[in-house]
Amino acid sequence: MRLHQPDPTAALLGLRAMKTIARTDDGEIGPSRRALMEAVKKVVLHVDADIDSLQPVTPADLAAGFPSPELRQQFTNGMLVMALADGVPTEKTLAQVEAYAKALGIAPPELADLRLLADGHMLIFKLDFLRRGHIADIMKDQLALKGPLGFAKSILGMRGLMEDPALAARYRAWEKLPEGTLGRALVDFYNKNGFAVPGERNGFPEAGLYHDLCHVLGGYGTDPEGEVEVASFTAGFKRTRALYLVLFAELVFSSGVNMRPSKEGFTTVGVLGKPGVAERMFAAIERGSQVNKDLTDRWDYWADIERPVDEVRRNYNILPKG
Repeated sequence: MRLHQPDPTAALLGLRAMKTIARTDDGEIGPSRRALMEAVKKVVLHVDADIDSLQPVTPADLAAGFPSPELRQQFTNGMLVMALADGVPTEKTLAQVEAYAKALGIAPPELADLRLLADGHMLIFKLDFLRRGHIADIMKDQLALKGPLGFAKSILGMRGLMEDPALAARYRAWEKLPEGTLGRALVDFYNKNGFAVPGERNGFPEAGLYHDLCHVLGGYGTDPEGEVEVASFTAGFKRTRALYLVLFAELVFSSGVNMRPSKEGFTTVGVLGKPGVAERMFAAIERGSQVNKDLTDRWDYWADIERPVDEVRRNYNILPKG
């Protein structure tokens, strides 16, 4: 996922449409949506415009000013992020998103999923969203990696119902690696945050370990702001269905919708409205787009575990933050 900068005319058209989506049913702009618009102006569009003075734009006029397929897709992605920023979107908000997307000729599955959410079909929404996104990829890779029996054991372990001491011992052995190596840094990260390693109760399946490794390699925290950043960073280098990662984190931490497959249920509302968080989200996407490997695609992290963290960063072109 790369961020494309439109020309100033198209940028203003996009901002005008974004304002239409950002306004609530009573005409106000929610705090997270406003923060997103300000961040888009600064980080993506590089234009100076007063949001409150922007005039509406029709779907037809927007489409006429967005001839590029890349910009049309990027704007549609932005609409979906905007719609979720301050909570579950209303029917009116989704109708506006759908009108713009139709005019642009974009019909993403993510939009169909958000329609289910806006209409209150929560169970169907979650099932469809998860089957299309990165959670399904993790489960498919875990099945291929471990076979049916090993897959079942990993799911039961994630749910805290069983453990695999032999598997856990392989990961706990990383505690004996030299300081500064990737494996030692990850197990220190687990110990600091009270997380379980694969094989322990509540440990995540190995096929999804790239998420925690990206916390370490990217230097992102585990608070809601950090989780938004690491999801955005990962989306930057993910080659397929990258937007689902961003929307997953946004649903949990800015919309208050628990999408996790594990027993954890912590959610927040409006994290994108906190100072600087929206800008950090876009910066993480851009940083991730510079990575030279899709680390979600069956990355053999065991080959990197004994290497210094800085060396691994250089090998995958993970640039310094900021």
